[in-house]
Amino acid sequence: MKTPIAGLHHVTAIASDPQRNLDFYTQVLGLRFVKRTINFDDPGTYHFYFGDDTGKPGTILTFFPWPHARKGQMGAGEVIATAFSIPVGSKEFWHDRLKANGIAVQEHTRFDSQVISFSDRDGMVIELVEQEEAHPGAAPRYSDVPGSKAIQGFYGVTLLERSLEDTETVLEIMGLRKVAEEGNAENERLIRFAPEGYALGRFVDIKLDAAARHGRMGAGTVHHIAFRNTDDAAQAEWRRTLARYLSVTPVQDRTYFHSIYFREPGGVLFEMATDNPGFLIDEPIESLGEELRIPEWYEPNRSAMEAQILPITLHKAAVAKEETATDETIGASR
Repeated sequence: MKTPIAGLHHVTAIASDPQRNLDFYTQVLGLRFVKRTINFDDPGTYHFYFGDDTGKPGTILTFFPWPHARKGQMGAGEVIATAFSIPVGSKEFWHDRLKANGIAVQEHTRFDSQVISFSDRDGMVIELVEQEEAHPGAAPRYSDVPGSKAIQGFYGVTLLERSLEDTETVLEIMGLRKVAEEGNAENERLIRFAPEGYALGRFVDIKLDAAARHGRMGAGTVHHIAFRNTDDAAQAEWRRTLARYLSVTPVQDRTYFHSIYFREPGGVLFEMATDNPGFLIDEPIESLGEELRIPEWYEPNRSAMEAQILPITLHKAAVAKEETATDETIGASR
């Protein structure tokens, strides 16, 4: 019997300016800068990871910040919203915090839950949802967001699809079942899928619009979403299962996890990523994200890579235990 997929491991999106992206997710949303590394497939650019204090699977939002990336266009075959879970009673705090940072906020109801919706600096749609069953996470130590209000991890994602049947088949193969539906018109239907049991990021919502135009990848759009595999053995088993129906890549070594990729029939790029080995394998928990980490096979080219990436400044907004808060500017100039 295959090990079930509990929920999302991470979501990866595209940004433009690296510093602006870093500041928004650490200083506004209060996430921890878990890892600064490079895009393994495009080593002249950064790959940023944000999450809870330790980078637990189910909390990780990652970005490829390409300084000259053109703005993307959300459309069919793409993720159109990425939702985080927040503690019950924190909605007003987040509403006020976002508005104080000049961010336009919208509120609406979906599947009987109150949703705060807004866009990041590149136009990517982010949602915050109060979730009673959410378990308190490890609040980032260098954030000014109180632990009782801190983002706890993913709630889920919303996909825009022109049809449902084939995508639903793949989700069912992955162990996700239809659990709710809203709307009745063809271009207003919203269908929710989820695995059994509680897990961070377990909801996959599909908005149906048969007339939706296809999107264009670029800054402000989601590149792919990744689901959790507990370990390499579970991933190998899932790869064998999925390969009967879809084209699945060989296992890719991403240092902090191992990955396989496949595109679901509607066009969204899916990944499965292992929980291990995690983000603590190459730097201590106290200083996560403070230095550029690259895989060992790229180390001989470190100097050339550092010459291509923009310097960034990580602002520590709070003090952890007896440590003194500092700003650290790390990165090589062009």
